Amino acid sequence: MFSALARLSLVSGILIAIVLGGLVAYFFPESASYVSILGDLFMKALKSVAPILVFILVLASIANFKVGQGASNLKPILGMYVIGMLLAATTAVIASNLFPSTLILTIDPETQLQPPSSIAEVLKTLLLNFISNPVTALHEANFIGILAWAVGLGIALRHASDTTRQVLTDIADGVNSIIRIVISFAPLGIFGLVVATFAQAGLDTLTNYAHLIVVLVATMAFVALIINPILVAIVMKKNPYPLVFKCLEESGITAFFTRSSAANIPVNLDLAKRLGVSESTASVSIPLGATINMAGAAVTITILTLAAVNTMNIEVDFFTMVVLSVVSVVTACGASGVAGGSLLLIPVACGLFGISSETAMQVVAIGMVISVLQDSTETALNSSTDILFTSAVDLSKK
Repeated sequence: MFSALARLSLVSGILIAIVLGGLVAYFFPESASYVSILGDLFMKALKSVAPILVFILVLASIANFKVGQGASNLKPILGMYVIGMLLAATTAVIASNLFPSTLILTIDPETQLQPPSSIAEVLKTLLLNFISNPVTALHEANFIGILAWAVGLGIALRHASDTTRQVLTDIADGVNSIIRIVISFAPLGIFGLVVATFAQAGLDTLTNYAHLIVVLVATMAFVALIINPILVAIVMKKNPYPLVFKCLEESGITAFFTRSSAANIPVNLDLAKRLGVSESTASVSIPLGATINMAGAAVTITILTLAAVNTMNIEVDFFTMVVLSVVSVVTACGASGVAGGSLLLIPVACGLFGISSETAMQVVAIGMVISVLQDSTETALNSSTDILFTSAVDLSKK
């Protein structure tokens, strides 16, 4: 049996794990507390190796960088990140107006949570993360700080001896070997995550906000299947859907259940290698994307904010909606690459409409109730877009 499983492709194994996980959660829900250990171990392994992987790969890539390699791709990739987020936020505004949602703002505010009070605070946090202590950045999985130190040290070591740069390359290869081992256990990890998610969530807690969930998920699906393919088609000048479906299949499914862009970095790097993407490009653009490319977060912030606005009967003009789209993109860039990172930034957007922090925190709490589907879909969109845009730009130039 194990030999047969070993011969399966990773995606086939994950799809089988999802089906089996759903069946186990339905027929044996009491087993969730035991089976979930598989998912916890898998996520812990991904999250523990992701910071050191990003640090070593970016450092080695820049230290061994040759003129004309990879760097020319970063500018268009970053451009696609920004344009993609703006279009996602705009799509969310349109969806909210076509299918307005309302909230039940009767729950107690989560007073122990401390969201940022303004866009300035979000930007300040981002800047402070850049100069974080490198040991602290690795310990706290602060990917902005990790990238800053990796880039700085990589530039400094570009003039090091060939032996030193070869050592960095060998270390990067060693870390990659560990990643391949971790990823090979993805079907078992996904199986545990599926059982835990289905057994704990059920459907009762989601029925009250079915309309809101449908609007959120449908908007993200529209971005993934319509907006992103259009951008990729413009760049690649050919049918984008084979690449789109490949990225959703191999990156999106895993991200859906890990609910962490940071944890999905190793998966994206592995996929980039198999797609033939230049390692010098992928080792920088994918960790950067996991930090700032948050189209799903922009959708979540926009739709939940406008749902609160609609519930409170606040009039919103076109100009304010445009501003909201920009604010959603800026705040989305400040969302952490972990589960639920975008929800605490909703009060920043709510502040545009004079909504009190107490009410905004009730919106955050509602977001947490529906996060089983909202956050999972959001992360799938965020992470699959990282590898999609990176692959589109790199492969188009080959």
